[in-house]
Amino acid sequence: MLAFISFVGFTALVAVLAWWYTRKDDLSNSEGYYLAGRSLTATFIAGSMLLTNLSTEHLVGLNGLAYRQGFIVMAWEVIAAITIAMFALYFLPKYLKLGIATIPEFLEKRFDKGTLLITSLLFLGCYVISLLPIVLYTGALALESLFDVSAVFGIDKTTAIWIMVWGTGILGSIYAIFGGLKAVAVSDTINGVGLLVGGILVTVLGLAYVGNGDAWAGLTEVYRSNPDHFNSIGSDDSVVPFSTLFTGMIISNLFFWCTNQSIIQRALGAKSLKEGQKGVLLCAFLKLLGPLLIILPGIIAYHIYQGKLDIPDQAYPNLVHLVLPDAFVGFFAAVVVGAVLSTFNSALNSSVTLFSRNVYKAQINPNASDMKLVSVGKWVGTILALVSMIVAPLVANAPDGLYFLIQELQGIFNAPILSVVVVGLLTKRVPAIAAKFGLIFGMVAYIVCKFIIEVEIHFFHLIAILFVINVVVMLIIGKMAPMANPYNEEYTKQVDIQPWAYAKAVSLVVTFASISMYIFMAKNVLDIVWIGYYCFGAATVLYFIYVFAKQRMQQFK
Repeated sequence: MLAFISFVGFTALVAVLAWWYTRKDDLSNSEGYYLAGRSLTATFIAGSMLLTNLSTEHLVGLNGLAYRQGFIVMAWEVIAAITIAMFALYFLPKYLKLGIATIPEFLEKRFDKGTLLITSLLFLGCYVISLLPIVLYTGALALESLFDVSAVFGIDKTTAIWIMVWGTGILGSIYAIFGGLKAVAVSDTINGVGLLVGGILVTVLGLAYVGNGDAWAGLTEVYRSNPDHFNSIGSDDSVVPFSTLFTGMIISNLFFWCTNQSIIQRALGAKSLKEGQKGVLLCAFLKLLGPLLIILPGIIAYHIYQGKLDIPDQAYPNLVHLVLPDAFVGFFAAVVVGAVLSTFNSALNSSVTLFSRNVYKAQINPNASDMKLVSVGKWVGTILALVSMIVAPLVANAPDGLYFLIQELQGIFNAPILSVVVVGLLTKRVPAIAAKFGLIFGMVAYIVCKFIIEVEIHFFHLIAILFVINVVVMLIIGKMAPMANPYNEEYTKQVDIQPWAYAKAVSLVVTFASISMYIFMAKNVLDIVWIGYYCFGAATVLYFIYVFAKQRMQQFK
């Protein structure tokens, strides 16, 4: 009963605060509905970006990977911090200067409406077909594993899954459809604080359990007994070889944090570039706390259960059951529900934004008013939410490994979209035909290499190779058939683009902290040498890319 009261209490608190902060907002126009009236401050941007990213697949999935492979899986969190800093320094100023609401809108300005339509449909396909139903289903599975919902309410597991899918789906839809972006951002921020508190609590209590009440002694014991799990450098046969951090890992993270609509839409709603950069860089610092939440608990579970769990993904749920007091179970359940809701309602809000602005207005009704766009968005959001809730439980009938297959499928669109955005930002005369070719060629080449030829190369290396080929091909097309008139980047003056004075300094601190974490967690001196070697090589390559890009820009002007 205490757990149920704490669950309802925290969930109600989030709803009330979200309503309070948005009660006076004007949601009758598209700016207010889709971009929170460009009024988001640093705290809400950071909180919403973070919780949109963190969900049950992180709490359960990454802790399961850490249970098996240790700290090498921290790459997803630590490298992300560096790419978020890159977003703050380069991509965000460009986006806010142009006053765009979606990435495809930038591609329309830079290239043409055809490029806008292709990328919009690509994003929509990703969100609607895979992300929305998968988030609901995996969230329901995680809640069942963490809190044994079927046993608590005396129902079978299938019924429990259906109830949790529809419960979280309806609640998330209310935020996304009727509250707009600001309601999503406010609820995300509050749940994000709860996730940080609850996640760190599980880690500390887990260490205290090992150390008989002394968390530091527990950490010492876990490290002493499992030194191989405290190594940041992945071998060639590991899930994340160290070399991939400088190839496909950085490409995937750049796509996710710099061009993925469901993530960057929060920053696009910033009241100014200064607030946007503050929020984005705060998110980068919070990502560096990721190992405490979604890696160390898996290693603690490995120590407690002596690596004998049949299903590694049960590591985190088992640890929560073991160490969390009953009074906190309901609170933590509410936080986990909030994490599921955040990813779901963020993807739903972005899907509605993409359809309303880039498909309906651009292709169906160019004269649609702001009020009409909001109305269409709410209807589309309702339909998408209902379809997702109906489809989500049926995912259980799919073959094992579906979720991981979908993660591999992300490579179909992340490198092509990122390459087109980068070329669009760095050049002035590369034509629209090159962008369309880049999108189509990038997708087809990945499908052929990954699923037809099945090349024997690591997933991340393949993404990086195809990204480079894609960029080179587009530049060649731009050289052979340049645009007659160069692209002119116009400042729309929708927000103040005066940068934050400390943005560069803070970005350097984030980068230094990320590299330091790898050095600190390196197993031996040779690993540290490899870190220095790769960092120097990466810096050299980036410098030459910068010089080359600058020369290309001058040539295409």
